[in-house]
Amino acid sequence: MGRRSTETSRAATATRAEVLYTGSEPGLIRTLPAPGVPLDTTPAFDAVPADEESIPATIPLLPGEPTMARRVRFALVNACTLSSLGLGLFAIFLAMAGRPQIAAACLIACVAFDGLDGALARKLGVASPFGAQMDSLADMCSFGLAAPVVVYASLAGRVPPAAAAVAAALVAGCAAIRLARFNVSPKDGRYFSGVPTTMTAAVLALAVLIGLQPLPGFAVLAGVALLAFAMVSSFPYAKLARIIKLPPWLWLLPVVGALQDVRMTFVMVVATYLVSGPIMWMRAKRA
Repeated sequence: MGRRSTETSRAATATRAEVLYTGSEPGLIRTLPAPGVPLDTTPAFDAVPADEESIPATIPLLPGEPTMARRVRFALVNACTLSSLGLGLFAIFLAMAGRPQIAAACLIACVAFDGLDGALARKLGVASPFGAQMDSLADMCSFGLAAPVVVYASLAGRVPPAAAAVAAALVAGCAAIRLARFNVSPKDGRYFSGVPTTMTAAVLALAVLIGLQPLPGFAVLAGVALLAFAMVSSFPYAKLARIIKLPPWLWLLPVVGALQDVRMTFVMVVATYLVSGPIMWMRAKRA
């Protein structure tokens, strides 16, 4: 009776698993017997070599023919991306040292390099998924982290530190959401879905450069929060290529306004762009 119970237990164990991998002998697989066969009647190990094809293959960073000329062009494009990342890090250091305006100038340079790397990649024929991910990570550093840190430093003494910290954290969080959503969304050649992080950082940097001291500190905080929410909105915003095609007289208005009051003109231009998204969204709904 005891022997029958023991063999029944062994058979039940065999039905639960057929293959057991052991860590003591790499490359060997221990095979358990079929149900009803005693364990002690089978060989201890069946020497089966590990599947060499299961090792993941290395994915090339640069698709296509890896010639020296293409590698140099690929390195040049990624050098622009890394320059944007480095300038963003430098902007953080400058903001921490109490020099937010110089830090804002570094952010403007980040915007320039961010536009340059994409244009070069397309022109030189070295666009790649790796480059797209690099660009997204650099944008998060320069526009999602450095920009709110610079804004936080520029608001020192004008608003409570806690309020400035909340606004900065809001920009960083919305920038991360915006970049992640952009990576997985289908691209539209005409409009952005929400204000892009690059444009948000440019607006924040210019606001620090020209100084918005005439405006109350909490009004500036409200504008920062509005920009953050505009990044994660689904409103359509025109791309730069469409803005450039506007009638010349529309370009003349901000130029004349800047000669009178550059700060107020800047605020009006930014407000007009932010309002254009909901307006186009409502017009599309009615159509």
